[in-house]
Amino acid sequence: MINVLLADDHTVVRAGYRHLLQSAPDIKIIAEADSGEEAYRLCEQLQPDVTVMDISMPGMGGLEALRRIRAQNEHAKVLIFSMHDDAVFPSRALEAGARGYLSKSCAPEALIQAVRTIAAGSKYIGQEVAQKVALQMSQGTGNLLKKLTPREFETFTLLAQGVPLAALAEQQHIDYKTVVSVQARIRQKLGIENTAQLVMLAIRSGVIKV
Repeated sequence: MINVLLADDHTVVRAGYRHLLQSAPDIKIIAEADSGEEAYRLCEQLQPDVTVMDISMPGMGGLEALRRIRAQNEHAKVLIFSMHDDAVFPSRALEAGARGYLSKSCAPEALIQAVRTIAAGSKYIGQEVAQKVALQMSQGTGNLLKKLTPREFETFTLLAQGVPLAALAEQQHIDYKTVVSVQARIRQKLGIENTAQLVMLAIRSGVIKV
């Protein structure tokens, strides 16, 4: 039996994935999380065979949770299952130690296959995602964003989407001054001076779409 931790902040969506995964006779959902912090805590406590986790969650977010999970247990097997299928997101996730990346637009049976593959010790990347990652590597794009830490990258994404600093602070469970400091650090690392330049960089890198 493959014991799975399911982490997604949308209750209805999580219920659908739970029903799908448990339709497989060899997969069991042992716990669910609705934030990055809870995913990290449960992963440390329960040591699941596979953690299926979204990137966009309240608090520390999926990428930072992934980094901490891997730092706590280098053998942890995490599958990122996200609506983001542009190359920059799977690239960041795989660099942070994810064993696989799958787009939520995939066929239902692909999620079950991904969990089985990762539990068996192999990696699994959705075909469309793999093609985009390969194209990005051949073109050498996205290198600038590699300067950002997982938390900074998530903040960069939210800023590019137009999330106000006050709302961003609330979503990430940090104070306003910290968000301002992180924003300044991001601009310095990327060599940009204003929000317009930040948005343009996000568009060129595939982080957001026009």
